[in-house]
Amino acid sequence: MKIHIKNMVCHRCKLAVDAELMQSGYHPQQTELGEVTIKEELNNEQLKAVNNRLKHLGFELIDDRKSRLVEKIKNVIIQLVHHTNDTLSVNLSAYLANQLHYEYNYLSNLFSEAEGTTIEKYYISQKIEKVKELLIYDELTLSQIAYRMGYSSVAYLSSQFKKETGLTPSHFKEIKDNKRRNIEEL
Repeated sequence: MKIHIKNMVCHRCKLAVDAELMQSGYHPQQTELGEVTIKEELNNEQLKAVNNRLKHLGFELIDDRKSRLVEKIKNVIIQLVHHTNDTLSVNLSAYLANQLHYEYNYLSNLFSEAEGTTIEKYYISQKIEKVKELLIYDELTLSQIAYRMGYSSVAYLSSQFKKETGLTPSHFKEIKDNKRRNIEEL
């Protein structure tokens, strides 16, 4: 049985969900971002119990198709920005349409309706969080970060960073006290 889980956005999230399911007596067979396949078939009462246990960890079961698709959009973007070093070779709309097998207009309208923001703004906020992470690690120059994150120039990265955070990347790097936000808070 597949169960869909909101806010499951990183490797540690997958481990936490697997551990919680095993502690509840279930057997996860495959765990992906936002989705777990378990051996058992659960009835409504069992699903409610699992949901209550997961809520204590900051997760939540998703039960309708549209909400699952919105969560998949988020997970594809998170995977792209935070868990791969590949730069996007096509535009984001084509990438999402290809990955999720839906027309981009449908995905965009659904996402905006559910989240109150656009896919593009969500993508930018994820990229800026990744830039913050790279600035804090202090292993790459701003030029290297701009290239790695797919920005056409350092100036464009700096402009977008300032628009999102109110700080220039160099000022952010100096203070480092403007803590990064969790992915699921974006």
